[in-house]
Amino acid sequence: MKKIRAAIVGYGNIGQYVLDAILSSPDFEVAGIVRRDPNNIPDELKKYPVVKTVKELKDVDVAILCTPTRSVEDYAKECLAAGINTVDSYDIHGGIVALRRSLDAVAKANNTVSIISAGWDPGTDSMVRSMFEFMAPKGITYTNFGPGMSMGHTVAVKAIKGVKAALSMTIPVGTGIHRRMVYIEVEDEHNFADVAAAIKADDYFAHDETHVMQVECVDNLKDMGHGVNMVRKGVSGDTQNQLLDFNMKINNPALTAQVLVASARATLKQKPGAYTMIEVPVIDYIYGDKEALIKKLV
Repeated sequence: MKKIRAAIVGYGNIGQYVLDAILSSPDFEVAGIVRRDPNNIPDELKKYPVVKTVKELKDVDVAILCTPTRSVEDYAKECLAAGINTVDSYDIHGGIVALRRSLDAVAKANNTVSIISAGWDPGTDSMVRSMFEFMAPKGITYTNFGPGMSMGHTVAVKAIKGVKAALSMTIPVGTGIHRRMVYIEVEDEHNFADVAAAIKADDYFAHDETHVMQVECVDNLKDMGHGVNMVRKGVSGDTQNQLLDFNMKINNPALTAQVLVASARATLKQKPGAYTMIEVPVIDYIYGDKEALIKKLV
C-alpha cells in the first residue's frame, strides 16, 4: 500500500499532536515538517526533514496546516498552487464561506483539493448540527462550548501588542452564549488597561462577554481539556417536542489533530476544489475498505 505523504506546516500545540496522529495511522507517513526556524529541531523531529517552506519537501500529497487561523489562507494558496492538497482548522465562522470561495478557485486551477475548517468546531460539530437539521428541520440548535481553553482565541490574544503570554478560557452561559475569560502576562513597557481594551476590540472577542485579567504566570492555569454540548429542540414532520442532545469532553489539540489527519485522508478521494467537512462523505474520513466499513458501521 502506498502511504499518504503528509507535511506538517507549523509545529505548535496542534502540530505536535498531528505528528502523533500520523504515526498512529497505518496509511500515512511523515513527508516533513515546515517551521519558521528550521534550525530549531526538537529531538522527536530529527528523523524527519525540517524545512522553512513546503516546496523544499519531496513527494508531498497533503499539507496539514497547523498555523494560526489568520495565516491559513496564505499558506493554503502556496501549497495548492504547488500541487499539494491542504487541510486546516480555520475557526472564524463568519469567514468560512469567503475562505472556501478563495481556495476553491486556486485548488481547481491547480488540480488540488482543500478541506477547510477541519477541527471539531467548526468541523465535526458542524456535521452533527447538519444531522440535527435534517432529523428535525424546524427548530433551534444551541451549541455550548467548554468550559475549556480555546486555542484559536488564545493565539489571537498572543498576537495583541503588549501580550507576553495568554490563555483564553471559554465558559458556557447557556443557549449558545459564552463568556470569555482571558488571562494574560503583560510586557513590561505596556499598560494593562490598553492591552485589555485591544483584546476586547478584536473580532474574536468583540461579540461575547469578555473579561481580561493580568496574572503572574499563565502556564500555571493551562489545561487542554474542553468540551461541547449541542441541543436541538425541534419538529420532525408535524411532530413536536423532538429533543436531540450531543455531548463530548475532549483534549482540544489532540482531537483537532485527529480530525485534520482524517480530513487529509479524505482529500485524496475528492475532485479538485475546496470543501467544508459537511460536504465530504463521512466514509471518506475513515481508514479501511469501504464495504468492510459499511458492514461494521451500518
